[in-house]
Amino acid sequence: MIRLSAVSRRISFKWGARGLASAVGNLPNSKSPIVSKLNFFNAVQNDSGLIPTFRVLDGTGKLIDGAELPEIDEKLAHRMYENMQLLPTLDNILYNVQRQGKISFYMTSHGEEATIIGSAAALALDDEVLGQYREMGVLLWRGFGVDNVMAQCFGNEEDTSGKGRQMPVHFGSPKHHFHTISSPLATQIPQAAGVGYSLRRSPNRRGRSIAACYFGEGAASEGDFHAGLLLASTIPSPTLYIARNNGFAISTPSSEQFYGDGIASRGPGYGIDTVRVDGNDVLAVLAAVREGRRSVGHHSTSDDSFAYRARAEVEDRKRIDNPIVRFRLFMESQGWWNAEAEEELKTRLKAEVMASFKRAESIKRCELGELFTDVYGGEEPWNIKEQREELIGLLKKYGEVWEPWRTELAKFKNSGQDLLKP
Repeated sequence: MIRLSAVSRRISFKWGARGLASAVGNLPNSKSPIVSKLNFFNAVQNDSGLIPTFRVLDGTGKLIDGAELPEIDEKLAHRMYENMQLLPTLDNILYNVQRQGKISFYMTSHGEEATIIGSAAALALDDEVLGQYREMGVLLWRGFGVDNVMAQCFGNEEDTSGKGRQMPVHFGSPKHHFHTISSPLATQIPQAAGVGYSLRRSPNRRGRSIAACYFGEGAASEGDFHAGLLLASTIPSPTLYIARNNGFAISTPSSEQFYGDGIASRGPGYGIDTVRVDGNDVLAVLAAVREGRRSVGHHSTSDDSFAYRARAEVEDRKRIDNPIVRFRLFMESQGWWNAEAEEELKTRLKAEVMASFKRAESIKRCELGELFTDVYGGEEPWNIKEQREELIGLLKKYGEVWEPWRTELAKFKNSGQDLLKP
């Protein structure tokens, strides 16, 4: 005997020659329509097609048919373009500096300038940002400054991100609402859900601030990706997820990471409003993140992918459809830019970055004793005391007699003498 629940009374029945042939209505406690035909699906689009990609400008900087220009004036365009040009200027110098062994690590933003700056311009300055490795441009947009970038990468005593104790490009700045970068992949994704939930519970920030989380397509292959989206969508949390898909996670092409219509197709599975955006189009990114931020109470995600391709194709795309060139062509078409302004900007940015680099290189690191501070709150635990005493013993034994130690200690403020004081 089959017992129908009270909810099922809404279903009307159609009888056929062999009894109940089909039912018209929805599954109880659900909006899922009931059908009588068996049908498997493998797409989030009703027509089983691929998720479309939102774009405003074509490769020559012209509006595509039907596109609407987001709200932007000449002043905002100039600021966005200058920050987009600043990123490769910094990247070229710091990448070469890393190859020379002057800093230990570096990650460039080549080809992702539109995604980073376009989204930074769309966010409020006090929105909480949780990045991965390539979001330095968000900090620069918020006024972090080139000197602070250099100080962090060199780990000198002016490093406000971590007093020289973090790897290069692992930025952090409470002042600029930028959470410190973590090396492990994808950890920021569930953290962002928690940050967004905290904002929702804060009376002075509820409905005003959001959490914005950046990650690459490689991070989307981690378990934390699924845990984060599940948490953000069920709490729910005002969190905007921005997936930067350049088609290659270090050395693994996206075609070997997942099967199906990319990362964007996962959003609807968690009940998250989703859009796929051309990551080389800064105006498309600006418009999408503005709208995503506005509706983020309904938890949104943005996938900046526009292709899934091999490494050689990625390099070709950077030359053929460079996001900086595309935006420059748009600005020229508006009468906001010209060759003279371009030359002046590049010359000025290079001079500023080089001056900052030379200055940072000459500044000493923090005192060696800072290695043990800021680790624990309250009373210092026994293990930190023990490690400090061990280092003091080694300094007394090798600090003045062994050349490698003397050379290294000279890079620190007071040459390690702060630990030797009674």
